[in-house]
Amino acid sequence: MTGTSTSLTPRQAWSRVRGLLLALLVLLAAGIALAFVRSGDQHGRLDPRSADRYGSRAVAELLKDRGVSVRVATTLAEATTGLGPDTTLLVTSPDLLAPHQQKELRARTAHSGGRTVLLAAGPPSAGTLVPGVRAKSAGPTTTRDPECSLSAARRAGTIETGGFRYAAGDLATTACFPSNGLPTLLLFEQGAGETVLLGSSDLLHNDRLDDRGNASLALQLLGSRPHLIWYLPSLTDTGAITEHDGERAADRGFIDLIPRGWLWGTLQLAFAAVLAAIWRARRLGPLVTERLPVAIRASESAEGRARLYRTTNARGRAADSLRAAARGRVAALLGVAPRDAHSPTTLIPAVSTRLDGDESRLRCLLFGSAPSDDAALVRLADQLDTLEREVRTS
Repeated sequence: MTGTSTSLTPRQAWSRVRGLLLALLVLLAAGIALAFVRSGDQHGRLDPRSADRYGSRAVAELLKDRGVSVRVATTLAEATTGLGPDTTLLVTSPDLLAPHQQKELRARTAHSGGRTVLLAAGPPSAGTLVPGVRAKSAGPTTTRDPECSLSAARRAGTIETGGFRYAAGDLATTACFPSNGLPTLLLFEQGAGETVLLGSSDLLHNDRLDDRGNASLALQLLGSRPHLIWYLPSLTDTGAITEHDGERAADRGFIDLIPRGWLWGTLQLAFAAVLAAIWRARRLGPLVTERLPVAIRASESAEGRARLYRTTNARGRAADSLRAAARGRVAALLGVAPRDAHSPTTLIPAVSTRLDGDESRLRCLLFGSAPSDDAALVRLADQLDTLEREVRTS
């Protein structure tokens, strides 16, 4: 009888996977080419060096044409260096600043005499950067009219804004572009300087700048002074360590040194992994009966198991199987309940009564210890067969 090999030859395996490998190679080459072509324009959201739709290169170039110098800062130390009456500081994501960084930023800009523009400052930062101001959601970005006396807002006319709206309480402010009674642009004057809260940063995006009066308002807010510091906060900015923080630095552990955004990101990934595990986990349902592809005779199955026991010298396991099967058959012949078939106190007296035999010999035969060698195991099997035959014929 000849057999057929089901294993693949190297040539067959290559024929099956070469299409997939070619597709992966093409995708990799396309990704590298795309990254190379666009690497000069991609710098991130609201980055004045980025020419993509969410970048802000367009407004930065317009400001430079008007004679305004634009300097990009990525740390708080860089952003607060050189502040003065002739400087505008733009903070693109105030909510990314840690609480001690927000306090440091407010302390350094309070007496600079310049203008500070805060984009989309939400509840985590608005009250600290401008004490007394509360931020509330203004919904999606939409067109709004100025409805205020601020000359820059009136010249810009209708703009696209939203994001957050601000409640200033008793502070002396100029409120523009209201949403449900609260402004989405708030100008707060402090000494010779001023702070501007703008609820949404969308008007600075390259793809939104030419809509409505977005460009006009952006140029007036950011171009009122000859120098502009464009601050891009990030979760990796560890600057602005306060004196109190410096005293506690020696007591900080590894977790304290990890930026808070990374911790939240790790928790989100762990939660996503748990959801994926639940989604992909095996569902345990009722047992399903399946027909075996090949019928195996009971004698062959018993012979195979016996060979396994012999290979591992599992005489004790083999003896236990023989005794358990014999006890079950003998108990059925004697009318003993199946639950008591393996109880010496019930089965031994019943067998002894039927055969008038020695209970100690029956106990040794049906519940004894493991055989010492193969010959003893064979003798045990013969004795169990004899016992069962005697019970059946008695």
